[in-house]
Amino acid sequence: MKIKTAPFDAADYLVNDEIIAEYLTAALEDENPDIFLVAVKDVARARGMTQLAKDTGLGRESLYKALAPGAKPRYDTVLKVVRALGVSLQAKTAHA
Repeated sequence: MKIKTAPFDAADYLVNDEIIAEYLTAALEDENPDIFLVAVKDVARARGMTQLAKDTGLGRESLYKALAPGAKPRYDTVLKVVRALGVSLQAKTAHA
């Protein structure tokens, strides 16, 4: 008997603001900056890339490029994207 599987897509599980906030917080805790970009891209796909492009004033292709692993998006681009997603980034003291 063969079992059918589908590729995992985090965007399928990002169904409310609390889950999205936890997901992005976990991504920010990783030292690899690509993890955060991928997480933001997952959230963007869950919310709708076309709508995000409209909300940020950025083109869809520009968004995909800015959120690709290895990209070095400008701070203002990241800020526009997270604000358009309804998320805020916060700093807290680091735990030893």
